[in-house]
Amino acid sequence: MTARGLIIGAPRSGSGKTSVTIGLLRALARRGLKVRGAKSGPDYIDPGFHAAATGLPGTNLDSWAMPPALLNALAANAARDTDIVILESAMGLFDGIPAPAGRSGAAADLARLYGLPVLLVLDVSGQSQTAAAVAKGFATYDPAVRIAGVVLNRLGSERHRTLASNAIEAIGLPVVGGILRDPTLSLPERHLGLVQAEEHGDLQAHLDRLADMAEASLDIDAILALTMPIEPQAGQPAIALPPPGQRIALAQDAAFTFLYPHISAQWHAAGAELVPFSPLADEAPASDCDVCWLPGGYPELHAGRLAGNARFLNGTRAFAARKPVHGECGGFMVLGEGIEDAEGHTHAMLGLLGHATSFAQRKMNLGYRQATLGADCAIGKAGETIRGHEFHYARVTAAGQDEPLGDIADGQGKPLGTFGGRRGLVGGTFFHAIARA
Repeated sequence: MTARGLIIGAPRSGSGKTSVTIGLLRALARRGLKVRGAKSGPDYIDPGFHAAATGLPGTNLDSWAMPPALLNALAANAARDTDIVILESAMGLFDGIPAPAGRSGAAADLARLYGLPVLLVLDVSGQSQTAAAVAKGFATYDPAVRIAGVVLNRLGSERHRTLASNAIEAIGLPVVGGILRDPTLSLPERHLGLVQAEEHGDLQAHLDRLADMAEASLDIDAILALTMPIEPQAGQPAIALPPPGQRIALAQDAAFTFLYPHISAQWHAAGAELVPFSPLADEAPASDCDVCWLPGGYPELHAGRLAGNARFLNGTRAFAARKPVHGECGGFMVLGEGIEDAEGHTHAMLGLLGHATSFAQRKMNLGYRQATLGADCAIGKAGETIRGHEFHYARVTAAGQDEPLGDIADGQGKPLGTFGGRRGLVGGTFFHAIARA
């Protein structure tokens, strides 16, 4: 049986897409359907909530960072042995990088590519009939992107619901849900987005509250009727990033969490073994592993604890003397000389690279990146171009004297200079790798 799917989109971030998506996923799973969540664009937190809500792994589908063969392979995998795929848009539905061949990174690309209908979530606080003008704009902006239905979010009253619903339905769009304002439904956030799924002590109870909201506020049967078959083009499977080793020591705890699901899944499928260890528990990478990978996360929130964990620090330094170590974003920060926390206290880190970073002197860095590697490293071979993104608030306060990993440009190809650092067998960068270009 072919899986069916739809996209949940909105005009902007903060409209309520994630709460609607998670609530719908959980409600469908409670009905006994095999349902899977997917996220457009470079978001490494929401797939964890999708997985927790459904019991099936989440994934990212990124039309800019992933070449078409990889995108189709991941979409086909999401649809395999699944009843329903719910794809949550990042930011606004049409937000991406203007690019040829439909590779902008916007969820609208996926609507065009796979013929998926869009369920539009509108935050109607502060408006009523005007919501119809917004909905009409979405419905007519791109004829290849079909807005199939609307969910009204943050309604103030039943009268508010009636005014907005009547205006939207008068232009020919069905309203299939209306959610009254309820701050208790919001998921807690921090500087890089939602607090991660695994950090919620009462996560399952909150997921069930969102599912109860979906059952009470959404016409789930009408939403299911809007779904369409998802049938990605067949083709040769593509590997995003080859495994950097046969046995990969992977830092994994509240400070190190940001590894894209498609990367770890493909490493497993290629026969690599991921051997987790916890720097926060003062564990070191296993000495019989081939490579150590320090992913992104929140080391700036745990810098003092990491600085006091001698087994982790000394064991990782010893590992790096013999075998490769790669740090990505937060992992890159920990590879440096030190991290200044939000209170202005500096904590010594691994010192395997010469830079230092500060979370007290914040500056947001956000956007797609394409990196050309100047030497072989854990994410690829010299001369290869890797697509990914950057999202962090930490600032480099001392650059160090290490060799760069290569040259980097933004999503539109504008050169941004060199990036990252490498010394001996150690390399790292703020750049999150998603796939080979």
